[in-house]
Amino acid sequence: MEFTVETRYDAKSMACMARALRKTVRKKSSRRSYILGGAVIILALLLLVSRGFTFDVRTAATLFAAVAIAVVLLFEDRINGYAAEKRLLPGTEKAVTVFSEDGFVSVTDVGKSEWKYDKISCIAETDGFFVFVFSTSHAQLYDKRGLRGGSVDEFRRFLETASGKQVQRIKGA
Repeated sequence: MEFTVETRYDAKSMACMARALRKTVRKKSSRRSYILGGAVIILALLLLVSRGFTFDVRTAATLFAAVAIAVVLLFEDRINGYAAEKRLLPGTEKAVTVFSEDGFVSVTDVGKSEWKYDKISCIAETDGFFVFVFSTSHAQLYDKRGLRGGSVDEFRRFLETASGKQVQRIKGA
């Protein structure tokens, strides 16, 4: 059995990949970041309340820091997706990947890469993509809309069989 997937990498798809990394291999460190960030925001607000709301440079700096941390925590995946898109090599914005029993081959305007399924750490599935996670900072994204050669369910079963890994469903991505 052979499947072909055409994927376009842009800020939105890269944000989806960042979310998959955060929800799988970065789960513990992400949780710690949210706890620390939330604690800093609460401490900043308590500091503002304890001093009263006299608007001066210290109040403005404290408020700015709390808002900046909140924005980063709320939009973490989008920020990471935007940064990842900017780091893409020219010519890798579009990939066509062929999956077979032996492995998978990705072709871009830059070149061709061959992969084996045993290199995959975990496989995540979102509403629109399959994400192959290789490490805490490396993943590959495959668009379900670009799938040819079978249905999404058949492809999921194929991936689970070929990789020996269960596909993890990620909601809201």
